[in-house]
Amino acid sequence: MRRRSVLLAVPALMLTAAGCGDDDKGSDSASSSSPTPSGSTGATPSASATAAPKIVDGPVPAITAGTAFGQKPTVAKGTGTPSTDLAVKTVVAGGGPVIAAGDYIQVNYLGQIWDSAKVFDTSFGRGPYTNVIGKGKVIPGWDKALVGKKVKSRVEMAIPPSLGYGSSGNAQAGIKGTDTLVFVVDVLQRFNGKSSATGTKVPQSDKKLPTVGANTDGKAPDITVPKGVKPPAKLVSNYVIEGDGAVVKASDTLLLQYKGVVWDTGKEFDATYRSGELAAFPLAQLIKGWQQGLAGKKAGSRVMLVTPPDVAYGAQPPSGSGIPANATLVFCLDILAIL
Repeated sequence: MRRRSVLLAVPALMLTAAGCGDDDKGSDSASSSSPTPSGSTGATPSASATAAPKIVDGPVPAITAGTAFGQKPTVAKGTGTPSTDLAVKTVVAGGGPVIAAGDYIQVNYLGQIWDSAKVFDTSFGRGPYTNVIGKGKVIPGWDKALVGKKVKSRVEMAIPPSLGYGSSGNAQAGIKGTDTLVFVVDVLQRFNGKSSATGTKVPQSDKKLPTVGANTDGKAPDITVPKGVKPPAKLVSNYVIEGDGAVVKASDTLLLQYKGVVWDTGKEFDATYRSGELAAFPLAQLIKGWQQGLAGKKAGSRVMLVTPPDVAYGAQPPSGSGIPANATLVFCLDILAIL
């Protein structure tokens, strides 16, 4: 199945015409049992999933191996009758920030069926999974169980059908409508409107290029365009802060903080910092300057892009954007995560 790309707060300004209208296009591949909601899995949670569920502390099956945070767990088969309520146990209490509804969380997880202990999906060994929590972008059991937990926690949950894939189950994943699901989730990171790049500051010594602030307090960095300097004719893509995450591929969907200004005036025309909401979109659907300038960069980084008109909007910028025709644009982008 195709993992549904989040595409929250996507500025239409940044989308090419080819990218509009299909929020699945360009999203990455995952197994059919990723904990995404109806629409991704084909299953529709029952109406009871929308009501506030009762959360109990068990029963949950024992973790018999890989018990430490970060290790791939082995989980025993459930014994007895599982709770009809949402059972949640904090196995390892993390010391990081508390997760709030609307945050993006990056996790590793393992999911199996209570009665058989059959593992139907795991991100351990495949790479972390990132999505919005508490906003209906994952199955209801995840939304309810993980909000309020702390980063670096390991959480085990037993999710009844009404808070999983509903009475229809998920045939492609081998999940019946009567199956209670068991998940072990390691919360690696969380991202919100106050998140910034992390990594090593890189010197900005070329006086013919803009300088970008290296603050990591979640506030919009300053972009200073050199006065009286002709903009470069070719794309410039430089690290301001170099992270140590995975290398961005052209096919990736990215979670970003960003700000854009016009070279000639220094005037800001768009920024995620205005709304306090992050932007998530497939790189392949964005202007050529972003596609070419971000591919090959590392997650966790802050990148300064100078995009000449031929890799930006050329003679036809979006109506109402405040971008002049044939403008060179300067962007500051924090690559928070690869979705």
